Amino acid sequence: MLDEVHADLPANPYDENTYILGRICSHNVVVACLPTGIIGPMPAATVATQMLSTFPSIRFTLMVGIGGGVPSQADIRLGDVVVAKPTRDHGGVVRYDYPKTVKECTIKRTIMLSKPPRVLLTALSKLQATHILTGPRIHSFLCEIESKYPLLASTLRHQGQDSLVNPNYHSRPPSARIYRTFNTHRPLNSPNRHRERNTPHIHYGLIASGNQVVKDSKIRDHLAKESGILCFEMEAAGLLDTFPCLVIRGISDYADANKNDVWQGYAAATAAAYAKELLSVIPRQQVEDAPLAGGNLSV
Repeated sequence: MLDEVHADLPANPYDENTYILGRICSHNVVVACLPTGIIGPMPAATVATQMLSTFPSIRFTLMVGIGGGVPSQADIRLGDVVVAKPTRDHGGVVRYDYPKTVKECTIKRTIMLSKPPRVLLTALSKLQATHILTGPRIHSFLCEIESKYPLLASTLRHQGQDSLVNPNYHSRPPSARIYRTFNTHRPLNSPNRHRERNTPHIHYGLIASGNQVVKDSKIRDHLAKESGILCFEMEAAGLLDTFPCLVIRGISDYADANKNDVWQGYAAATAAAYAKELLSVIPRQQVEDAPLAGGNLSV
């Protein structure tokens, strides 16, 4: 999604991260990823802390990646984008404890994770208003990347069948589960499952962050019902207590027994495309006037 890639800088011996430097619209950006196979809030916090140590002029961060969507009246689909939007009651992200049983499902309401900085909230409002009139530009950004990097074409395209696991699947006896496994891949019969186009939709609301993957529809639904959660992920809780950050997640699964990696590339791409569009509506001067991201951080 970079409009321009910059040359690497000399490595910081105290920083274990690997970075890609570049420009998106008028903004210089630093891109870092978690190490392969390592997930969770603590690794995310470590990456961000080292990043701010190496690049102390950073103003804010965008946490862009994938998440597990919650089927609901919001009609969230695979490939859609969920953006953490704060309200009077929360900062857009809450923490959850993954339970051993459904009865133990809890949301940590007492832990108030910080809201995104004002410069991002202002851009969020502007982009929402723009999308009402003209729609998002995600598809056009994906087409640009596909044209520039043809080898990514299969990853950047909609992955076809969008299937939901019937939530009653886990209530069947084991023998029935084995015999009817094929039924877990059948889309639920819902009149709202049809869309005229496969263009990703943008959803704004509450994201839940924890230290374990949710892949059980009953636990997912119990946690979501309690607080109106739109999606689950595993890294945001490590950043939002300390770093000025906005969380953007592409939906790669439904946090259920059908969880797999088929949609992960496309979901990551749609989230990155939204992040690019968000940056496009932020004037450069507003970024320069914003406080440093590490201003209250000892690194």
